[in-house]
Amino acid sequence: MSDGDQSEYIGFKEMCARFDVTPRTLRYYEYIELLSPRKEGRSRFYGPREIARMKLILRGRRFGFSLEDIRQWLLIYGEKGTREQYRVWIELADRQLEVLAQQRDELETSMTDLRALRNETLAILEGMEADEKPAGEAQTG
Repeated sequence: MSDGDQSEYIGFKEMCARFDVTPRTLRYYEYIELLSPRKEGRSRFYGPREIARMKLILRGRRFGFSLEDIRQWLLIYGEKGTREQYRVWIELADRQLEVLAQQRDELETSMTDLRALRNETLAILEGMEADEKPAGEAQTG
């Protein structure tokens, strides 16, 4: 790699550190072709394209998209361009918003049920403690 374009590239360890991912994760993203670093011998170098893709991958994961969804979405850009990529993104986002809303509803139901069970158990415990007499009063002589 020449000195002129070296500043645009970062190494494997720096890529892991910058995005707080394990080496295993980074290698896996390469294996499934989400990332294609420049390779020189055993060294890998990540340029602006790979850094931008990594940002999109991690953002997609945060929103709950599968790696396959992300991979397909990134492929569309190369095959069909930005406009189609945006259309597909909107479809994916709409679908994921429905999934997240369902998860939220399920979580709220679970929290309501857990709260009710906790309160029932607390009432039982308080009833048991009220029925107990201090040890000194229990014995009569």
